[in-house]
Amino acid sequence: MDSLKDLYIDQLKDLYSACKQSRDVTVELEKAATNKDLKEGLHKGHNGISAGMDVMAGLVREHGHDPDGEHCKGMEGLVTEAREHALEESFSDDDVRDAMIITQYQRMAHYAIAGYGCVKAFAERLGFEQDAELLDKHLSNTYDGDEKMTDLAKGGINAAAA
Repeated sequence: MDSLKDLYIDQLKDLYSACKQSRDVTVELEKAATNKDLKEGLHKGHNGISAGMDVMAGLVREHGHDPDGEHCKGMEGLVTEAREHALEESFSDDDVRDAMIITQYQRMAHYAIAGYGCVKAFAERLGFEQDAELLDKHLSNTYDGDEKMTDLAKGGINAAAA
């Protein structure tokens, strides 16, 4: 890495990989969820992650690179945790599983928030205003999805699990 632009491209590719991995497990979490609102939130999350992937791929290509080839080990760990704790774990209560699904989804969302925030800051510093606007939109959408999960947890899923 010789420049901030090199770092920017590298981190866009890493975020693309993170989105790809989290998208797949989000579909699995949606199937496992029993709460209707949670299922809907995860479905919207899946769609948002897919849109984010498209944006990351487009930005990387616009800068003359291939989005594939990077593997985000951070998200790999979070996806492994989500599968182990929310999908493979034995639950005697569906509400408890739903609470765990929210927990695991939010961990992945927070990782994505950090990634989007960093690449947005890089884009702004590099003068890539259109890139920064697109990244800001997906950062805001990810924040919104995270807040929706918090609202679901506080709004009844955690109480039902208790």
